[in-house]
Amino acid sequence: MHGPPGRRVVSRCGDRSRGRAARSGSGHQQRPPSANPVQRIQSLLESLNPEQRDAVEHFEGPCLVLAGAGSGKTRVLTTRVCRLIGEHGVPPGRIMAVTFTNKAAGEMRERVAAMLGGEPKGIWMGTFHALGARLLRRHAPELGWTRGFAIRDAEQSLREVKRAQTAAEVSPKRWQPKAIRSCISDAKNQLVGPEAFAQAHGDSADLLIRQAARVYPVYRQMLRDQDAMDFDDLLMLPVRLLEDSERLRQHYRGRFAFLLVDEYQDTNRAQFRFLELLAREHRNLMVVGDDDQSIYGWRGADIRNILDFERSFPGAHVVRLEQNYRSTRVILDAANAVISLNVHRKEKRLRTEIAGGEPVTGVEAGNETDEARWIVEEIERRMLSEPDLDYRGFAVLYRTNAQARALEDRFWRRGLPYQIVGGVRFYERREIQDVLAYLRLIANPRDVDAFERVVNYPRRGVGSVSLKRLFSFALEEGTGPLEAAERAGEVPELNRTARNGLLGLAALVRRYSVLAATQTVGEVLEALIGELELTRLLREEGPEGDDRAENVRELVAAASQFESESLPDLEDDERDAFTDLGLFLQHVALVADIDRHDPGADAVTLMTLHSSKGLEFPVVFISGLEEGLFPLARAYDEEHLLEEERRLFYVGLTRARRKVYLSWARSRRRAGDVSWSGPSSFLDALRGDMEVRTTGRTGSARWVGARERRTRRGAATRDEPDFNQDRPSYMKGERVVHQTFGSGTIVELSGFGPGLKVTVDFEEAGRKKLVVRYAGLEKDYF
Repeated sequence: MHGPPGRRVVSRCGDRSRGRAARSGSGHQQRPPSANPVQRIQSLLESLNPEQRDAVEHFEGPCLVLAGAGSGKTRVLTTRVCRLIGEHGVPPGRIMAVTFTNKAAGEMRERVAAMLGGEPKGIWMGTFHALGARLLRRHAPELGWTRGFAIRDAEQSLREVKRAQTAAEVSPKRWQPKAIRSCISDAKNQLVGPEAFAQAHGDSADLLIRQAARVYPVYRQMLRDQDAMDFDDLLMLPVRLLEDSERLRQHYRGRFAFLLVDEYQDTNRAQFRFLELLAREHRNLMVVGDDDQSIYGWRGADIRNILDFERSFPGAHVVRLEQNYRSTRVILDAANAVISLNVHRKEKRLRTEIAGGEPVTGVEAGNETDEARWIVEEIERRMLSEPDLDYRGFAVLYRTNAQARALEDRFWRRGLPYQIVGGVRFYERREIQDVLAYLRLIANPRDVDAFERVVNYPRRGVGSVSLKRLFSFALEEGTGPLEAAERAGEVPELNRTARNGLLGLAALVRRYSVLAATQTVGEVLEALIGELELTRLLREEGPEGDDRAENVRELVAAASQFESESLPDLEDDERDAFTDLGLFLQHVALVADIDRHDPGADAVTLMTLHSSKGLEFPVVFISGLEEGLFPLARAYDEEHLLEEERRLFYVGLTRARRKVYLSWARSRRRAGDVSWSGPSSFLDALRGDMEVRTTGRTGSARWVGARERRTRRGAATRDEPDFNQDRPSYMKGERVVHQTFGSGTIVELSGFGPGLKVTVDFEEAGRKKLVVRYAGLEKDYF
């Protein structure tokens, strides 16, 4: 950690989780455990409120639990699982419980074990991806993969997309691999395969979609050739299995008599179809979620899944959990006022027994630096005046990661401890990825991505030219790069150093492949790290080398923990044909959502509003509440986007227990330009309930809402021009004409106000990024 001498600074967090996120569950006091499970369950039932108990006691048939923020949904889910097992006698193996994070699955498992006096054996509990992988481990050969398939994480799949682009002659320089991968991901989440996608979009007017249609089939084949799947395959392929096989569909419908799903508002099309296939006949499906907290539409989540649940499952029992155990009445009144403006939602209104509370405070700052300074000073003031508060009790939330810079700078200057959620996670660290690449290649010799990562680490004298010759040889021979490395002596024009290096790598991988069949993962890692002298090499890298070497040692510990805690939970047919190494690698790929927030650190948390979901803090600051920033400018183009932005604001408000501050700046530097804008229109809902301050002087300022601001347009001063009025409306996919470049299609929009930019694919001039106010674009209606 870095900072001025003598100052305590917690910098970017996220490398590993050391504790449980700050949350209060339902707010009820835990009772001492009774002597037996039935008594424990009965004791828990008596502690629930009527709505919670209604949900828990529901037995058969579909059930929708609309769980408002802080309403104790986790307690409801875990108690219902325990009641199914402990009172109704349902075998654990006939229950599937689905969560959205590994952390949530772990918490649910721990709570169920505590209630029942031991962990129930056989229950399928985990994320959609983990459960999809579990099903595919049994049946992947029916789809053309082996049961030991590899799982590509986000970075690995991105590199594979780039290779597929090169093979499909779609330039990675012109067409960003991230954009291509996003198109492919959207298709998979909509259950559209490569052939159907190529047929439907091969001639699309959207040039990006057209290029993705060329890449998708190549990408899928590359994954299949390497016996690999990406994360979207873990959702799409189980659906394909169940749709195509009546035998498997009936088998799993018979096995899982009860399904429970958490965070249902975040499900996409593929996840909905997976649940529908399993629950269509017995209909014993309980989903828990809050449509008002659906904030992942940009990631494929479909809010219609929860809004239309009763249409999809007629006769569903609906329970509304509206009792909040977290926030004061003032905060909930503000949150209710904001979210009530959304049209597409299930009617509900949070209530609480925590009366009164501090008013919501709005703060107008001159610029982002002024805003950050005020936030830091207010935290310091409260720390001095309220002994019960510590730094971990504060959170500063923002809409975009770029806003963190000014905040981090001010915290650093003042010496306040802070953690920025969103740093590099443990399994994403370079040194960990290097070691894991060796394990991936040992487990799957066809893994091209792993081969490329380790071929010259540690250095073996294999340069880019030698590597290119090796891959050309492999392509001609119809083999993988590792097999080609074993035949390095046959590769034309390969120098002696490169040849010996490749032969040495191939021999090492083959040797450890044999070792992995009989040794534990921890033992394989110990031997590999020692033979490659990785600890010494890392320590020689400089000041951070010791930390990196320690991280590698921590990986050995993680492998040992997996073998002692996770392997015993697997059923016999899941372990057949697998080495412990293969299972460990699948486990690592599936823990991508390890919590980045460290609740044990006595530090102020800085994080995006999206990252804050599921957490809570005594005092919350929401910064950057300006038109064009929050809500984002593009949200005004479509109603559903604006409603999602409003839901995101609602999520931020409901993170607070006792106090909320809302701040905005009259000017803000974004992408090198200074932009001027007024307060967010979202604040209009709080007109009568918010005290407003202005930084730099004491006292209150009069609130000017969006309606009054609109009447003042034209009276803006030269110092504060209103760049948002009469803003041209452009949309992705729209055709435009430029005087010099000719006709083209908009593929991307960025910025707002005077900085609004469009990226256009011109038919003759290629791709250009233009500032709208200078470009003189016209709509092409022909």
